[in-house]
Amino acid sequence: MRGEAVQMCARNSVMDIAYKNVPLSRQCTMTTLVLLLVCMAVSACADVETPTTTRSVDGATVAALHKSAEQGNATAQNRLGLLYNQGQGVPQNPLLAKQWFEKAAEQGDAGAQVNLGTLYLLGQGALESDQMALFWFRRAAEQQEMLAFAKLGFMYEQGRGVTQDFVQAYMWYTLSAARGETRALASRNQLTKQMTPAQVATAQQLAREWKPKPK
Repeated sequence: MRGEAVQMCARNSVMDIAYKNVPLSRQCTMTTLVLLLVCMAVSACADVETPTTTRSVDGATVAALHKSAEQGNATAQNRLGLLYNQGQGVPQNPLLAKQWFEKAAEQGDAGAQVNLGTLYLLGQGALESDQMALFWFRRAAEQQEMLAFAKLGFMYEQGRGVTQDFVQAYMWYTLSAARGETRALASRNQLTKQMTPAQVATAQQLAREWKPKPK
């Protein structure tokens, strides 16, 4: 995979939740369902916990997720994809992870769209494709998903699938940071050092004016 300058980090998306006696729908809404945020600087990744395959997910939880996912529940499909990607409670299988993320993404689940785009970006469970990564990140960005904004910032900063454009990168990082993604703020601050004041002013204006496309 290209990109020596790219520091790959991972967000552990399975929180320390006591699942016993918690309904499946509640389990899923309590869990952050996003993986593998591509970070742009070591400082931006320092506070990110590395995923582990040793944290247990019991068989009953996996079975309930499978049942719900097979019935078309996008949230369950996304979480099941995450478990297969990390090998938690099931054998690690990036191909199955992609299949479940894809099912959820096609239903409009923003977290799954980010996850699927990330697999394409990394070439895990799918052929590496910057264009497919961009496609899914943009779909999620239209739903104002903060990690999709951050990943689009990365794509524009690094010129992955697009012409390198620091103004666009700054804009996307700003939108992500405004929604609470601190790593996007760190990446934007680093990027600012390579930009002119006029470029920063233009990017700030674009961020203020950005709106999702009308459906």
